[in-house]
Amino acid sequence: MATEPLTEPNDEIEAPSAAQKRIRAEAIQRLQVGLSGLAAILLLVSLASIVINRANETEQAAVPATTASATDDTATPNKDPLVDAGVVPQLPADTGEPDSAAANRSGTGTR
Repeated sequence: MATEPLTEPNDEIEAPSAAQKRIRAEAIQRLQVGLSGLAAILLLVSLASIVINRANETEQAAVPATTASATDDTATPNKDPLVDAGVVPQLPADTGEPDSAAANRSGTGTR
């Protein structure tokens, strides 16, 4: 059995109609928009990944310095964060002895 060709060599191929051209153009446009959207999403995810990796590297580099000073036994006593920020003035440290000026004002000091 010999197979017969679907079209004979002398047959003319019909030119696509205007409706077929329009449908093909719409399909190509949809494909382009979809691929552009996928590329944009890929770029955004890549950028977010880079930012997160840099943040993690920075955090890991900063954490050992803070934990080392927190475990140091010879560290200075904790300061008041409001004093450090300059919100309130630093008060003199209590030495355990009453202030002579305050004692004289209250009348309980020695004369």
